[in-house]
Amino acid sequence: MVRTERLLSLLQILRRHGRPVSGRTLADELGVSIRTLYRDIATLQAQGASIEGEPGVGYVLRPGFLLPPMMFSQVELEALMLGMRWVSTFADRPLAVAADDALAKIRDVLPTEARDGMGAVPLRVGPAGSAHLAAEDLSNLRVAIRRQHKLEIQYRDGGGHESTRVIWPFAIGYFIDGRILVGWCEVRQDYRHFRTDRLIRTRLLEERYRRSRTGMLRDWLAHQALGSRSLTLA
Repeated sequence: MVRTERLLSLLQILRRHGRPVSGRTLADELGVSIRTLYRDIATLQAQGASIEGEPGVGYVLRPGFLLPPMMFSQVELEALMLGMRWVSTFADRPLAVAADDALAKIRDVLPTEARDGMGAVPLRVGPAGSAHLAAEDLSNLRVAIRRQHKLEIQYRDGGGHESTRVIWPFAIGYFIDGRILVGWCEVRQDYRHFRTDRLIRTRLLEERYRRSRTGMLRDWLAHQALGSRSLTLA
């Protein structure tokens, strides 16, 4: 393994562990001496990698260090391109614009040969849904989830009945024919799923909900696995 590949492999190993790992473990995984490992870590630190630790204690890569474009294989680039094109076609408007911008940024920083290879295999996404779905803006919902704030919604169910509820939103499901907001409903005292095209009005509340969004997501996934996996619409 040439040194450049070894340095990139070292970064990948540190990212995979996500916690302090001993120099001996790293050296063994790379197949190098402990002295070579120390030199490689010093090199990466000098290039800006936020690697913390010291001999005898362990090393950890802190968030924020971007891997060079060469870390993307051709199939990884194709996966990114297809995924972003799907988001660009089927997500709500702000996410679709962000996907286009992100794909353009990736193209700009890629080496010429990698950039040319991105279009070698035509990967297309099917036609978009209705114009109404394309114009949706779910930014308010994503803000509520990120901040773990309660959301007041005015909702129209499949029978046309309207209700006002306070929910604890923690996930959004994107499907070709629509989107589903998942949350804990204070009225029903249970998990409920709300079609976003039936949301008449949403209002972000200042109050945070008591449980963590990751904990609720795990709980909801467990309930889905035990049940019929069908969505219970509000």
